[in-house]
Amino acid sequence: MILIPFIIITSIVFTSCNESKNKIDIFSNDNLLAWCVVPFDAENRGPQERSRMLKDLGITKLAYDWRDEHIPSFDQEYKILNENGIRLQSFWMMSGNDPANDSRVHTVFDFLERNEVDTEIWLLVEEGEGFSDLNQNEKIASMAESVRYIAERAAKINCKVGLYNHGNWFGEPENQLAIIEHLDEKNVGIVFNFHHAASYQERFAEFFPKIKPHLYAINLAGLKKGDSKKFYEVGEGDAEQDMIRIIRASDYKGPIGIINHNTQRDAMIGLEIQMAGLNQILQSIEE
Repeated sequence: MILIPFIIITSIVFTSCNESKNKIDIFSNDNLLAWCVVPFDAENRGPQERSRMLKDLGITKLAYDWRDEHIPSFDQEYKILNENGIRLQSFWMMSGNDPANDSRVHTVFDFLERNEVDTEIWLLVEEGEGFSDLNQNEKIASMAESVRYIAERAAKINCKVGLYNHGNWFGEPENQLAIIEHLDEKNVGIVFNFHHAASYQERFAEFFPKIKPHLYAINLAGLKKGDSKKFYEVGEGDAEQDMIRIIRASDYKGPIGIINHNTQRDAMIGLEIQMAGLNQILQSIEE
């Protein structure tokens, strides 16, 4: 793919000539959300450098993914983001089937609670031993109870919980809808990721209207029909354009995530590539 020079990308404004001035353009720069730019960054930026990168790109929202080595800088990251007018839109969390005794869960909540952070938790719950032996109703109930602990604790600090599709049973959109229905918790929704949707991309038009009322964010990536490889750049596949067209035609108003997801690449270059690919798709849709 040909890289568009940085100075051009940052000046792009994604607007449709067919839209009225009053209609929100969900693909505009100020609605873009940066994701997979903390451990996925060959430059290994710290909080200050990362905020500067986002400001240079015109991105005002960050979804924070992390590894153990980032824990000591959680508070600094949040402080610097606030100073630079960048919203901590979401925070990554993984949990086993006993979240009340999961150190990863407590690490995230300790940070959120002491800083009174109003954000979304992007949650992946691991299936655990014996899960595959359960019937469908038992799987729904088991996962729902794991999510419930996190949702109830999140509600106390005005946070939401977005179920994150990352493959396996938990990643199937129909199963996430079943978990939400079983829970009946007002602060639980869905984060939908193109880059983990390779196995069910062909069903997108069918299930998107069902998950749309629950969506907190949509993260874009390239997808190729009939290809099980999960990671392509936006605009490099042959399936994401139709999916983006469906989203654009809907009344979805949430943020649009762009990802680097490449530990060997400068995160800024990765985001530039995604922004350029998205712009090309939007221009094609408008033609």
